Amino acid sequence: MVKIERNPTPPLSLAIEKQKANGAYNKADVIQQLKKDFHDKCYICELGELSDPEVEHLRPHHGRKILDRVFDWNNLFYVCPHCNNLKKEAKYDDKIIDCCVDDPEEMMEQSYEDGHVNVHSIMNEESANVTAELIQNCFEKRNTGIREAACQYRVNRLAEVMNVLYKTLEKHKEHPESERYIRSLRAALGRKSVFAAFKRNYVRKHIADYPKLKDFLA
Repeated sequence: MVKIERNPTPPLSLAIEKQKANGAYNKADVIQQLKKDFHDKCYICELGELSDPEVEHLRPHHGRKILDRVFDWNNLFYVCPHCNNLKKEAKYDDKIIDCCVDDPEEMMEQSYEDGHVNVHSIMNEESANVTAELIQNCFEKRNTGIREAACQYRVNRLAEVMNVLYKTLEKHKEHPESERYIRSLRAALGRKSVFAAFKRNYVRKHIADYPKLKDFLA
């Protein structure tokens, strides 16, 4: 999870649909704007190019009992079905970091090592602790066959991305003046990239080896 800059202007359909008895909060203009703002990534696991995205409410509306939350543009997030399903557990209600307001990287560390994901909070705040647990579970909670497959798929994609990063970092270390590798790393470490939090955390932890990359983590 990384900081997202949301377009402050709500899609037009939200105000129109709110006036209907069973209005939809996931019309095409909403999905298109979320896809753009969230860089076509699930905001929780950061898997990209979602073929089946869902529109998720950060703060639950409890079966439309809190109608303002249903159509509140600032409460709508771009998510994959796997993470959305996990987040529906009541323990996450009203306790997840709003990544459009706060910077998750200042509150958590997200690491990948030896085929496993480790996410933990770095500040003593409930939202950081609970969000870290949710992200951890999105990669590691394998209590059903379907979740086993979904988690492993995400770990496999993350491993591929991290391996590319490791190789590019080695090339950069061997050829520190090469613009080719600097350009590649600038793109890889940008918040728009898939699994950005994991890549940025790795470089941040090893910044002494790659001092030229410090500005890419800003």
